[in-house]
Amino acid sequence: MDYETLDRMRRTHPAWRLLAADHGPLVAAFLHATFVEPNVRTLSQADLVARLDDTLHTLRERFGADVFPRAAQKYLDDWAGDERGFLRKYYPPGIDEPYFDLSPAAEKALTFLASLVEQQLVSTESRLMTVFELLRQLVMGTETDPSVRIAELVRQRSEIDAEIARIREGRFDLLEPAQVKDRFVQLELTARALLSDFRQLEQNFRDLDRDVREQIATWEGSKGAVLDEVFGARDAIGDSDQGQSFRAFWDFLMSPTRQEELSELLAKVFELGPVQELAPDRRLRRIHYDWLTAGEVAQRTVARLSGQLRRYLDDQAWLENRRIMDLIREVEQSALAVRDQPPTGNFMELDASAPDIRLPLDRPLFTPPVKPRIRAGALAEGDDAIPADALFEQVYVDKAKLDRNIRRALQLRAQVTLAELVDQHPLEQGLSELVAYLSLAAEDGRAVIDEATEQLVVFTDEAGHAKRARVPKVVFTRGGAA
Repeated sequence: MDYETLDRMRRTHPAWRLLAADHGPLVAAFLHATFVEPNVRTLSQADLVARLDDTLHTLRERFGADVFPRAAQKYLDDWAGDERGFLRKYYPPGIDEPYFDLSPAAEKALTFLASLVEQQLVSTESRLMTVFELLRQLVMGTETDPSVRIAELVRQRSEIDAEIARIREGRFDLLEPAQVKDRFVQLELTARALLSDFRQLEQNFRDLDRDVREQIATWEGSKGAVLDEVFGARDAIGDSDQGQSFRAFWDFLMSPTRQEELSELLAKVFELGPVQELAPDRRLRRIHYDWLTAGEVAQRTVARLSGQLRRYLDDQAWLENRRIMDLIREVEQSALAVRDQPPTGNFMELDASAPDIRLPLDRPLFTPPVKPRIRAGALAEGDDAIPADALFEQVYVDKAKLDRNIRRALQLRAQVTLAELVDQHPLEQGLSELVAYLSLAAEDGRAVIDEATEQLVVFTDEAGHAKRARVPKVVFTRGGAA
């Protein structure tokens, strides 16, 4: 925090630029209402322009037509430029329309501005208890003396036994309304801070991806050396303190038991009277699903990095094959140049022009030739009027949508049956959609198809009639249908 560092941050850091911008209140208010408050990760350019147009129209009606003279698209391009860095503008794979995402630096600035607003309740007691609990975990988690650990566990057991005895006697303490509100405010702040951590983690992986692309573009050494450099950087991030913490958090969150426990605890907390007095955001009840969504975005960023490495290997293989062909052509040209005046003596000795390899098991089996029978005859042109209605009554089943239904169900449990999927997502196209589910199960290496056991599937066909079908029992498990 010296003068030079702060002066450089004032000129280069996007968070400082946002706070010092001429239209800082507009930028902060719009980005907070669009991305942070509803926890929206990305928005298309058309949606973001429409929302900013509405915001500018409202402000111009209140403060005059000249208060924000530029068009919404101009503002967005300016905010996403390198000189600002408030937004990240990018093109998702396979999509021509640009998308926008909030940058981690801008989110830090919004968090700082939110902390300046006078809070209804400052959670001092819960923070103090958190400090004490973390200190206990640090001390006991690093204690190497077994006797000390056993003494601490005995003390905790004595306190638990005493509390059980008081409860059996009808004497137990309840949290005061102020204490309930204090802890809930701390819970809300921590839960929302986790979403910001995901955006920063995703930015770290994007920085790694950019560094890898720069290395590949300027690398002049061998392929093994650059791969060793790239994978070393990838392992360094995965094995870092931040990477290990993220892995532990993700494994904890992906547990179906933990997800159910979180849902039940949040539902009970929101039913408490003191919590309802705070008028909390109802979206907080599904905050763990927002964590899952944000975590999947970070995982997809890692997948794109792997795709870049594969493309690099493909490009290098093509260049190496081209180099081999160039060498062969040079040999042929040299041979043609000395064809009329061959060198005297033994020019080159070869034991054999090519290795003699015989693989008896590689010989194909005998296949009798097929003799087609061709009937000669004139083709008559038909003049019958055939209705073409059947061409326009075709049913198209979106297998990608069915695959998303399977993945969404497997986020909450380790496995799900086909009958349960149909109950959650009723068939919209009848038997064709049911067959598509069976096709996905057959293509999925982790799905189980038990032909010895049947299950009854009830659905409605295209005509609106109730139908029942008996199919083999199909069980989708986590990790498949991805």
